[in-house]
Amino acid sequence: MAGHGPVDDSPSVFEDDDFVSGRSAVRIASVAALGGLLFGYDSAVINGAVKSIQEHFHINDASLGFAVASALLGAALGAVTAGRIADRIGRIAVMKIAAVLFLVSAIGTALAINVWIVVVFRIVGGVGVGVASVIAPAYIAETSPPSIRGRLGSLQQLAIVSGIFLSLAVDWVLAHLAGGANNELWLKMEAWRWMFLVMAVPAIVYGVLAYTIPESPRYLVATHRIPEARKVLTTLLGAKNLEITITRIQETLRAEKPPSWRDLRKPTGGVYGIVWVGLGLSVFQQFVGINVIFYYSNVLWQAVGFGEGSSFTITVITSVTNILTTLIAIALIDKIGRRPLLLIGSTGMAITLGTMALVFGTATLVDGKPHLGGVAGPIALIAANLFVVAFGMSWGPVVWVLLGEMFPNRIRAAALGLAAAGQWTANWLITVTFPGLRHQLGIAYGFYALCAVLSFLFVWRWVEETKGKSLEDMHQEAWVHESRAAT
Repeated sequence: MAGHGPVDDSPSVFEDDDFVSGRSAVRIASVAALGGLLFGYDSAVINGAVKSIQEHFHINDASLGFAVASALLGAALGAVTAGRIADRIGRIAVMKIAAVLFLVSAIGTALAINVWIVVVFRIVGGVGVGVASVIAPAYIAETSPPSIRGRLGSLQQLAIVSGIFLSLAVDWVLAHLAGGANNELWLKMEAWRWMFLVMAVPAIVYGVLAYTIPESPRYLVATHRIPEARKVLTTLLGAKNLEITITRIQETLRAEKPPSWRDLRKPTGGVYGIVWVGLGLSVFQQFVGINVIFYYSNVLWQAVGFGEGSSFTITVITSVTNILTTLIAIALIDKIGRRPLLLIGSTGMAITLGTMALVFGTATLVDGKPHLGGVAGPIALIAANLFVVAFGMSWGPVVWVLLGEMFPNRIRAAALGLAAAGQWTANWLITVTFPGLRHQLGIAYGFYALCAVLSFLFVWRWVEETKGKSLEDMHQEAWVHESRAAT
């Protein structure tokens, strides 16, 4: 985050885990992570409405791709600006703003009279997604003890995949009740419009619950609200060593300076290597094509011969699989580490995506569209779900955790903003290009498989393990590594 950065770099805040209230930390992190639930809902709700939007507004594949991907443009903007705004008005205030943006997007998209209004309100919701993608992991990192920081940080990804499941389940129920997403349901509104409107409910819940959690103690100290900071730290730590903790936070803040993009450049020229590592992790997370599954899976399965009802069911099953594998990642991330999970995930994704590329690339064409007959259909379904397993236990949650903890303090704000913006830009590129490739799925999945292979090589060569290290230790090691690289 901008300003003072997203993560409290003072280890004394949670130096003695015996004094940390685990229950308070989990409750606070869970509420913050609800932004991730809206993030997931807003991202995936378009899935059930894709075909209906194209038919209702009579638009071509290029316009459809832009309408679906438009939210990601807003997400990139929200990710870049969220940190600086949060340092000015507070983390909790930014969460409330995100909730309002989600609410406005839900209502505006549902009532859109043309596709460009859909685009505008999807961008509004996208800004909320971008804000939530930065503020939740940042706030959680600032209020979490090191021993469980990985698990609490992973709550963000669990909330995202839960939001994806919720939106897809709602899409399925509404389409079933109306007899099809294009059919009218209630108040003379088609089912696909209600898919967006339902998002107003979790948006309101998120906004209300944001009033029940405390402001980040780091932000309170930074804005000289010491009595409030003392109260929050007492809740988290108890009364012991309270003044020492506040003093250590003040010392850390005094050592910082307002960040800028210039911080990413080394004195000798060029950009710090760890910035490229963070950007690479963000780009590879999207270039393996995970969001094709969650944005377009209904039209994907319909394109290869499955009916609308079956496609909805397959999509919901896939989202449940995603939740279960994210729970596995939460259980493992602080035990076996970040780097091993990424390597395992890259291997699994390369194999499953390669299988899908082969199946779709050799499928029989019917009216110019690939058709999966015989055993090809079940193989594609199994491969798609195993791909989600590989991603959900690795690249999904682990990248978010690493981005919250890997950057040195002085450049963390700018580096995290750049990585988040890069992630949403990569997501936009994948999303906007898929409609034109949905009849050439062998090529599409071949590219995603290649990216999975490259992601393995990238992690093997450049990603360092961060398990069990304090934030301060990681930051010192990063600067030592940069110094050695420079010489």
